[in-house]
Amino acid sequence: MALSFFNKRKADNPEMSFIDHLEELRWHIMRSVLAILVGAIVVFIYIDWVFDTIIAGPLQANFYTYTALCKFSQWVGAGDTLCLPPPKVAELQTTTLGSQFMSSITMAFVGGFIFAFPYIFWEFWRFVKPALSPKELKSTRGAIFFVSIFFFLGVAFGYFLLAPFTFSFLANYTIGTKHILVARPTLADYMENLIDIIIGSALAFQLPVVSYVLTRIGLITPNFLKTYRKYAYVAILVIAAIITPSPDWMSQMIVFLPLAFLYEFSIVISKRVFKKEEEKARDF
Repeated sequence: MALSFFNKRKADNPEMSFIDHLEELRWHIMRSVLAILVGAIVVFIYIDWVFDTIIAGPLQANFYTYTALCKFSQWVGAGDTLCLPPPKVAELQTTTLGSQFMSSITMAFVGGFIFAFPYIFWEFWRFVKPALSPKELKSTRGAIFFVSIFFFLGVAFGYFLLAPFTFSFLANYTIGTKHILVARPTLADYMENLIDIIIGSALAFQLPVVSYVLTRIGLITPNFLKTYRKYAYVAILVIAAIITPSPDWMSQMIVFLPLAFLYEFSIVISKRVFKKEEEKARDF
């Protein structure tokens, strides 16, 4: 498949050899890495503010999600029923001398990747674009915008909704009645869970875009998505289990329900696209 891809690019530009295409790919990757590096440097400069305000946000009692849920619960007359207990984490510990520095580097590069994602995808698009047919190009119009929008929606979903529920459950869960167990979470463990939740949600939210593109180029149909709906739900449950580090059903349902909605939304998108494609085929 990779060879056919390069052959198609070569047909569009016969003067470029296979090595030339690899060289071009290298420059796209280098520019993407440079964009991530620039974002990482900016994040690292403000690393104290980033950590106190953003990274440690879901651990604070005054985090937006906790206060918003309480206000909503009181607004609907449910009292404190929907109030989410903040995580009982007084402090995060580090176990090695360099762990704080390495965690800062991780925060910087993950933040740089998130901020630079539209540019990274644009670089990827520039490399792939010459190999696409006119029909495929037309099918992917606005791809950079919609891929970026759903990516950031996934980031927001993971950070503002899934992370607070996950950390609230994990930090407040206890076993035994003698209270002899004391949780001392490490910074590295917290960072790993937070990154998995945010990046996993961002990638999972690409489902409608993938459905749109695959329907436009004729690889899937609405009937295909309907036929395999039950298998898709099983796959979504597996994805929910992977994204959420906590084993509780509530956190997994928080992931499953939006992804199931996105799958149904993908079917609606596929129907509309498929209908338009049929109308165009009848016109010809």
